[in-house]
Amino acid sequence: MYRTIFLLFSFVLLQHANAQTVKFAFVTDTHIGNHSGADDLRRTVKDINENPALQFVVVTGDITEFGSDEELRIARQILDSLNKPWYAIAGNHDSNWSESGSNSFRRVFGAETFSFVSGGYLFAATSSGPNMRMGPGQVPRENIVWLDSVLNNMKDPEMPVIYLNHYPQDSAQNNWYEAIDRLKKKNVQLILCGHGHTNQLYDFEGIPGVMGRSNLRAKDSIGGYNIVTIEGGNAIFEVRRPVARSQSQWLKVAMTNHHFGRDTQRYFRPSYAINDKYPGVKVLWQYQDKSDVGAGTASGEGLVVATNTSGHIYALDKKTGKQKWLYKTSGKIYSTPEVAGNYVVAGSSDNHIYCLSLLTGKLIWKVAASKPVLGAPVIKDKTVYIGSSDGHFRALKLESGELKWDFDDVKGFVVTKPLIYKDKIYFGCWANDFYALDLASGKLAWKWNNGTSNRMFSPAACYPVASNGRVFIVAPDRYMTSFDAETGNVIWRKQIKDKRVRESMGLSSDGSLVYVKTMDGQLFGVSTKVDSMQIDWKSELQLPYELTPSAIVESKGVVYVPSHSGLASAVERKSGKVLWQYKSSNSLLNPVMPLDKNKVVLSTMDGKITCIEYSKK
Repeated sequence: MYRTIFLLFSFVLLQHANAQTVKFAFVTDTHIGNHSGADDLRRTVKDINENPALQFVVVTGDITEFGSDEELRIARQILDSLNKPWYAIAGNHDSNWSESGSNSFRRVFGAETFSFVSGGYLFAATSSGPNMRMGPGQVPRENIVWLDSVLNNMKDPEMPVIYLNHYPQDSAQNNWYEAIDRLKKKNVQLILCGHGHTNQLYDFEGIPGVMGRSNLRAKDSIGGYNIVTIEGGNAIFEVRRPVARSQSQWLKVAMTNHHFGRDTQRYFRPSYAINDKYPGVKVLWQYQDKSDVGAGTASGEGLVVATNTSGHIYALDKKTGKQKWLYKTSGKIYSTPEVAGNYVVAGSSDNHIYCLSLLTGKLIWKVAASKPVLGAPVIKDKTVYIGSSDGHFRALKLESGELKWDFDDVKGFVVTKPLIYKDKIYFGCWANDFYALDLASGKLAWKWNNGTSNRMFSPAACYPVASNGRVFIVAPDRYMTSFDAETGNVIWRKQIKDKRVRESMGLSSDGSLVYVKTMDGQLFGVSTKVDSMQIDWKSELQLPYELTPSAIVESKGVVYVPSHSGLASAVERKSGKVLWQYKSSNSLLNPVMPLDKNKVVLSTMDGKITCIEYSKK
């Protein structure tokens, strides 16, 4: 017995013999743009600079409040005054409402990921989204590919690993298991995260996880951060309050090799059992991108056209899913492409609008904006209509890209697909405004503001619909609004507490209903005719808690409903019954694209494009 204890003690000593003391500042959720965010971070930076024992600083996301270029600039300026190395990753606030399509974070901070070795530990960090879309957290597909590369190319495969991400590594993130499964093949000993604004210990499938408090003062007079000291086989966490100079230990975590290769415990993973329930659903092909696919798809001439966050516009063979051509832009793309004849149009966050040949993928023209183009185009009568982040909404000639008109007074940035209805075009932006422009001249017909100072309640992500002389929108404030299409007068505006509509909507083929999906996973049809929010149709569909803003589509009597967990649901318009469901991934689903008879294309944020066929047999 004594020999066993001695050997175990000797093993522990050997395990840490080469480890050096590591002492660093763990800062998170600075939220620059919040009323006290900048001052709180300046205090923290000053406090860190006055502590020579600290070797470096890590910042685990939500560096800004709204992801704006100005907020990022201020954050970088403050962090640059640190007198020691610092490393930062993005959180959902930095990426969900980014006017740059998350490009500015990479440009301002140099990268979206970081890895380095200190004291015999590998620190590896990935950013979090979902980029440009509301939904559960998600590590971007390209960050997962990067993590693979880092872990597979470690000089010492046994080196202890500390992983950092903004979100807790559990079902708060759609793809938590993708990182966890990779880390467990290595000697992962600790995970650091933010997001919850409180100091808390977690157990992430056997891996100790620590959430750090927000740097914001909140209801206190002083903000704060954590000082982490790794020595003697432990990670010691002390909460530090600048100005007050107070510091107290609140946690000690054992740093040890958990030998996860020997772990026989089974952990929860997303279930795909729903696919067995509908044997009539058949996968014809699936394409896996190496980057996120953050927008819907388009089709024409036997091709499916998609975009990704590596800046590619590309076409897949409609029958096989094989890539036929690829065109590279210089920025991430969140713009759903539009096809008209032999023309493919999409915006890119490299500040350009692109028009390519559908058959060859060769450039026909590109038009510059002064900021990223995140909005999706619509094409009518050989004219392209598209919004951007530079305050402009443009109409361009389809064949040449020549400017027809330019409305230059949009107060916020545009990410939506605009609606053409009769003689006007309608769209929202991330500044609480909703616009109606004259289709022929681009002159403002009317503008509406929701009256809130919170930009996150803007009617920006929904695809507006119109019928019976009315335009309809839903927004993150859980209100649905009906306008007179001609005048902009509000016909009705309502929030129903037990029917929490939020962004995801669509129009029935006969124009009698606006489909709305609630945050509680229900699907309703709201009348387009009466002067109140009257629910005239209800589906039997019941999803779990739901956030994705992706549009709802009806085609040939079937209503296609997206979810934030990769589940597509097909509902019969006549009866409201669920015809079938198919789960292609556990990531946010873009709008479903009906293809040929009984065929649809599904695209998900984690880069999967799937073509399925449905039959009743």
